[in-house]
Amino acid sequence: MNVFPGSRKRARRCCPWRVALWLIALPMTFPAWADCGGCAAIAQRFVAEEGFNGVVLVGHGSHIDYSASFGVADAATGRALTADTPFESGSISKWIAAIVVMRLVQQGQLALDEPISTYLPDYRPDNGAKLTLRNLMTHASGLPNDIDDAIKRDPATRSVSIDQAEAVRRFASGDLRFEPGTEWDYSHSNWLLVKSVIERVTGRDYASLVDGYIVRPLAMRHSGTFTGSSLAVPGMAHGYRKLIPQAEPLDKPSPNFMMLAGGFYASAHDFFALVDGLFSGRVLSPESTRILMTVERPAQHYALGGRTKTLPFGGKDHPVAWEYGSNGAYRVLVWRTLDDGHTVILMNNTSFDHMKIGGLGTALMDASYR
Repeated sequence: MNVFPGSRKRARRCCPWRVALWLIALPMTFPAWADCGGCAAIAQRFVAEEGFNGVVLVGHGSHIDYSASFGVADAATGRALTADTPFESGSISKWIAAIVVMRLVQQGQLALDEPISTYLPDYRPDNGAKLTLRNLMTHASGLPNDIDDAIKRDPATRSVSIDQAEAVRRFASGDLRFEPGTEWDYSHSNWLLVKSVIERVTGRDYASLVDGYIVRPLAMRHSGTFTGSSLAVPGMAHGYRKLIPQAEPLDKPSPNFMMLAGGFYASAHDFFALVDGLFSGRVLSPESTRILMTVERPAQHYALGGRTKTLPFGGKDHPVAWEYGSNGAYRVLVWRTLDDGHTVILMNNTSFDHMKIGGLGTALMDASYR
């Protein structure tokens, strides 16, 4: 099967990574499991028709039913993707941050509805008296998205080196656009404040909390946080605007102060370990998990740092932990049905159409019930 445009002979004449890409995309290249009878056919057809470069994983409970990898992690060397290849997770990082916050709430160190001035007495007092962690984590704070505006004006802002307090002063201290809790406005600046609260209360850097509360307890071997370019992470999937006819790299650095908004990375295997560990009670208590997944903004299906949606699979409606993230070329989808633990994880590093990724996720989740 010739999955990508051009013949195999032409790929050999062109450049080595295209040969690797063609070979890796052959059917059944990396099938680790095949308990989902229809999953392999769905994934292989999608690769053949759409030129998908990425990782597919389907499971239920703690069991992986199907896993396959298609394409390259590094076009220059021809290094293949695997289910252990780390990817940037984009906005799924916010859900990771919310898990950390709920762990601290569970331990009595934080409260979701306490004014943040309780934790940041030197923060702007009028905003600090109104804003709560719940407001910030549900994008209902009214805090303007000044960090994104700054990046749009000057992309070099992604590489600026300033401490957290200065970042909050510059990008998370604007006048509120609406009364907290009354409206919705997706603002990355919220998460600069959440990071400041977490680090001030614990006296620890956020990266160490992610490692101590999530990564090490769940034995996630290819996960963690990053600052700057994610390509410094060993084995990271490189990002591309496209691979065909010529690879066009795409790298969007993330500064330390933006870590909660987009600075988490993980492999497909590790995301599976995360959702299984979280929903089996190995990360949070049942009550903390319930709060984490409870929808706060119904129109957006938004809970704390992520979404909970009701979606039809296998002829029945299911509540789903619906997590999707993107940054630059990276696309990551993680779905887990909350009633019976069916899981789909999709990862891509070539700026793929997110609607098509959602369609693939739906087809695979349906297949997992057959």
